Amino acid sequence: MRTLFMKQKMLSFNEKFAITDEDGSIIYRVHGSLFKIPKSFSMVDQNDEQIGTVTKELFKLLPKFTVDVFDDSPILIEKEFTFFKPKYRIKSENIQIDGDWLDKNFDIYRGNKKIAHISEKWLAMSSTYEINIFDQSYEHLIVLLVAAIDFVHAEERAASSASNP
Repeated sequence: MRTLFMKQKMLSFNEKFAITDEDGSIIYRVHGSLFKIPKSFSMVDQNDEQIGTVTKELFKLLPKFTVDVFDDSPILIEKEFTFFKPKYRIKSENIQIDGDWLDKNFDIYRGNKKIAHISEKWLAMSSTYEINIFDQSYEHLIVLLVAAIDFVHAEERAASSASNP
């Protein structure tokens, strides 16, 4: 098992941030697009090789994001129409999420195999995703999916604060 950490609220389309291991070593870097349309970010590994992208689709009634992992099939994250609590659906050929990913406590499955557990931890006065990876062959997919989910959270917080002045 490998454990990585990603600070919540760090994901912004105009910033750069890192995903670290237990020793604090940088494993992945995320680069956002400030002026690019559609908004997107890319993730690179320690060798600066791009492993995938997340893109927010434009001109949609409800938000929709595409997670493209270069060694796997794309994953779609779509907001569903609800009157109260926001609800999102993940569309993928073999990826399922079990648990409440909006509350940051969930498992990621590939078929029937649990490949990761994600939870919220409080480290150094900030909320952090703890990413426990059980099958490292899916590490790129897991890390990009968690980064995309964090962006969905940020979008939801921004929309909520804009509607409640």
